[in-house]
Amino acid sequence: MIKEKSCGAVVYRKYHGNTEILLIKHVNSGHWSFPKGHVEKGETEVETAHREILEETSIDTIIDPTFRETVSYSPKKDTHKIVVYFIAKAKNTNFIPQEEEIADIRWIEIDRACSVLTYDNDKGIVNKAKSFLG
Repeated sequence: MIKEKSCGAVVYRKYHGNTEILLIKHVNSGHWSFPKGHVEKGETEVETAHREILEETSIDTIIDPTFRETVSYSPKKDTHKIVVYFIAKAKNTNFIPQEEEIADIRWIEIDRACSVLTYDNDKGIVNKAKSFLG
């Protein structure tokens, strides 16, 4: 059994009194999710999440490690993947997609995010993030 670990975050901003979160559409699978990626040797979970968000979207963030949720699934036979998600406040809001991996990026009102997200695991993370952010 191959074990993989990735880290990412629910990236948010306040916009006209609303909370919006950043969703990305993956090139390969076409699914909508949050920015995330594989942990590199010597990195902490927070460092991985920060680096991956920056690489995939060009958005710098302040990560709140007090929100930490995990999702696990099998992306393919004989592979078990764990993804750790944090909450991250966007320091800038203009994004530049990493062309090799990201087909589209959108800021979505947090209450509408579940209608865009592909997977139920991610919808659960959004609901927890919504409660956390108040």
